[in-house]
Amino acid sequence: MSTRDRSGCPISLSLELIGDRWTLLIIRDLAFAGKKHFREFLQSDEGISSRTLAERLQTLQDEGILTRSDDPSHGLKAIYRLTEAGIDLLPVLATLGAWGSKYRKADDDLVRIADELAAGGEPAIKRMKEKLRAEHLE
Repeated sequence: MSTRDRSGCPISLSLELIGDRWTLLIIRDLAFAGKKHFREFLQSDEGISSRTLAERLQTLQDEGILTRSDDPSHGLKAIYRLTEAGIDLLPVLATLGAWGSKYRKADDDLVRIADELAAGGEPAIKRMKEKLRAEHLE
């Protein structure tokens, strides 16, 4: 993933960080699937490699999208959590989900979740953000 910004355009700057396939899927798994450990991310259906996952997690930490802390229940595990900046990506994920459910062949159960979030509008996004804050921010 490139860390060199190509322009001052806000879309370009955002894509420099979250524009690859894996980064948004990691954020998706944190937000919607409740994943918080390295091994859980590896088990996602998309099949990310451990090297790519480690690189993306480190970049997301460096950029303030998520935090990493030691898991008190297991000395060798780490817990990943979204920061406020990560939680603020929820509308991006919701919009991508709604678009994908409309124009791509998506899993019916996952389409239902995307459609419910999209249909709920700003109040649904606000409720989901509050839920994520309770789960991820200490």
